[in-house]
Amino acid sequence: MSLGPIGIEGNDVYTISYKDLCAIVHNCPAEPYASDDDELVKEWIKAHQSVLDEAKRRFSVIVPMGFDMVLRPKDASSSPEQTVREWLKDEHDRLIALIEKVRGKDEYGVQIFYDPEIMRLATSKSEELQKIRGEMASKPPGVAYMYKQKLENMAKAEAERLVDGYFRDFYEKIRCHCDDMVLEKNKKTGSGKVMLLNLSCLVSQDEVNALGEELEKINAMEGFSVRFTGPWPPYSFVSESKKEEGSKT
Repeated sequence: MSLGPIGIEGNDVYTISYKDLCAIVHNCPAEPYASDDDELVKEWIKAHQSVLDEAKRRFSVIVPMGFDMVLRPKDASSSPEQTVREWLKDEHDRLIALIEKVRGKDEYGVQIFYDPEIMRLATSKSEELQKIRGEMASKPPGVAYMYKQKLENMAKAEAERLVDGYFRDFYEKIRCHCDDMVLEKNKKTGSGKVMLLNLSCLVSQDEVNALGEELEKINAMEGFSVRFTGPWPPYSFVSESKKEEGSKT
C-alpha cells in the first residue's frame, strides 16, 4: 500500500508485508540521517511524526519506531524488501504482542509541579517544630545555634516526608486509570516550581476522560499544577530493536 510522498524530504512511504504484519518504510541511503542544522533535523522529525499520524489513521494500531531506525541487510545480495521481511519474520511474535498491548491505547505525558512555599508553610505548622522554636527562644546564643541547626534538619526532613506523601498519593490516583506507566526523570523547570512527578502513561481511550478529571482535581489544589499532554504514539511502551545502519527506514 502506498501512503504517498509524505516521508522525509518528500520520499514515497509504503508498506512491506509479512504474514499479518507490515512495516511502513521509505527508501533512504544506507546510513542514519545526520545534520548540524537543527531546523533541518526538526523538519525530519516532523515528517516522521506525520507518517505515524497517517499510519494511525489508516491502520488504527501501530508500533512506533524512533526516528532514524535503519535496517542493515544481512548480506550484499539482499534487497531492501528482503531485509525488511526478514526483520518482520524475526520480530513477528514480539511485534504481535506489542500490537495487542497498545491496541486501543495512546501515550500521555503527566507532569505535576508544586510551589516550594506551600511545603514550607505546611512544615511550619508541625507541632514538633513549633515546640523546638519555643525552646530555642529561651536558650543562650550558643545553645540556640544548636537548636537552629536541629530545627533546619527537622524542617527539611518534614518537607521531604510531605513531598513523598503527595508523590505516593498522586501516583496511585493516576495509576488507577492507566494500563501501564513509566516513571521518567524529573526535570528542572526554571519557573520557581519543582517537578514532583513525571510520568509516561499508556491509557485506554475509554479511561482518558477519567484520568483528565483526576488531574483537574490535583491541578485545583493550592500550590500544585499539572501538565497533561497527548495523545502520542506509545513510544515509551514498545521496545525497539537496536538501530542499525542499512538501506530502509
